[in-house]
Amino acid sequence: MTAAQTTGLDPNKIEAVLAAFRDAGHEFVNPPILQPADVFLDLTGEDIRRRLYLTQGSNGTDLCLRPDFTIPVCRHHVAADKPSLPAAYCYNGPVFRQRPDGLGEIPQLGAESLGRKDTAEADADLLALSVSALQTFGATGTSIRIGDETLLAAVLSGLDLPAVWKRRLRDLFGETDKLTAAIDRMAGSASANDDSRDVRLGFLSALEGADPTAAHAVVEDLLSIAGISAVGGRTPSEIADRFLEQAALASGGRGHAQAAVTLRAYLALKADGDNAVASLRSFGTDHSLDLEEPIAAFECRLSALAAKGIEPSRLSFAADFGRRLDYYSGFVFEIHSASDQIAGPLVGGGRYDRLLTLLGAGENVPAIGFSMWLDRIAASIGADS
Repeated sequence: MTAAQTTGLDPNKIEAVLAAFRDAGHEFVNPPILQPADVFLDLTGEDIRRRLYLTQGSNGTDLCLRPDFTIPVCRHHVAADKPSLPAAYCYNGPVFRQRPDGLGEIPQLGAESLGRKDTAEADADLLALSVSALQTFGATGTSIRIGDETLLAAVLSGLDLPAVWKRRLRDLFGETDKLTAAIDRMAGSASANDDSRDVRLGFLSALEGADPTAAHAVVEDLLSIAGISAVGGRTPSEIADRFLEQAALASGGRGHAQAAVTLRAYLALKADGDNAVASLRSFGTDHSLDLEEPIAAFECRLSALAAKGIEPSRLSFAADFGRRLDYYSGFVFEIHSASDQIAGPLVGGGRYDRLLTLLGAGENVPAIGFSMWLDRIAASIGADS
């Protein structure tokens, strides 16, 4: 069944969008639906991990139905014979994620750009390409939301926090409730009246300060005694690593109230594109943080977007906005329908400069891409009509 049949979108418009992508230099690819599960378990984040459709090959290899296109497209690039850069790809087909209601087969269309060093212009090109595609489909009245993880990283680097806490907070970026809870715990204000939680913290306290090799062995032995070979796709060794990290977090979860105040102030920042730079600079001055480098990059991106016809006034910046995929590492964006009948973004994308290296590329590869949710776009057009 084609994407047009699945969503009700005009197939001619789907072809017109793909033609526009190809005209912009994006080669069409169709990665296999079956993908190695370990890659997605490692790189996509908890939200996707728990929604994978898992299976096994005849040789016992863990496989999954592809839950997104970005990783398969990047694997396709890395596996090519002497892949050249820059490179650009586009795609059209289903991804598979378990849903509490409805089918888990989701039609998507999108584009990826790998290896461009003019990052501001690449960001602007991909966002503008997605806006143009929505116009081709007839989706109107949309809003564009932007965020930037590099700004949060700069804030964290300026705070007096243990490295494990900086890493944990950055890992939670995009999961607002979990990030807020972690900041509360870091400041010492989280509730600790749950008996099971007290037991867990007692175990973590016992691990903290122990010889890492011995502590690792204790956790693996406990899992072996319990007959646990894997949890959520994680091996006993990976689970042990997670326990040791949690032990460090538990021991460092007090005495950082001022850092928590600064982080809460940063994450509360919201502004349209016209006022975002001034708000960020004012925040940096007020909290004695040097944010000039990421702010300058942010400002350069706004200028590149304006050159593509996307004025800053159309953009809504939120400091707490991130996308729930672990491989995103910088600028992120979503385009939403103005209709309150449509839950979730019509388009989601962002920068993932570390991903290709993690997949085996021999050098760092700057990269950005986006996916379009065709079922939501069709529903949005129906809601507007």
